[in-house]
Amino acid sequence: MRYMLLMNHGSAPGIPPMSEWAPEEVRAHGAAMVAIHEELIANGEFVGAEGLIGPDGSKIVTHNGIGVPVVTDGPFPEAKEFLAGYWLIDVESEQRAIEIAAKTSAAPGPGGRGVAREIQVRPVMSRSPAPES
Repeated sequence: MRYMLLMNHGSAPGIPPMSEWAPEEVRAHGAAMVAIHEELIANGEFVGAEGLIGPDGSKIVTHNGIGVPVVTDGPFPEAKEFLAGYWLIDVESEQRAIEIAAKTSAAPGPGGRGVAREIQVRPVMSRSPAPES
């Protein structure tokens, strides 16, 4: 089963923004994320991953099918959270996807404490088999 683990950028309750962390805390967090990434590859569970730039470079496009699409800046700056990136994984069960999300959520932050960042676990829709001709 494929799942997408969505990671928001933004502080978890009680955790200061990463821009305020000590350099060694940022390195420890990054090392934990790399270790999870390498585990997914070693287990054959990794499908893809990307980090996303912040909202400054984002656009929102709406179109009704008539005329020119409307393109606006977004997500809007007043949003406290925005999607920072994702992992696409292929695992045996939802429980395994949750286990990976829990490890990701618990990556160390200030003082070595797990940051408890919210990770969304979203099943990927499966395609229906092609009709036989």
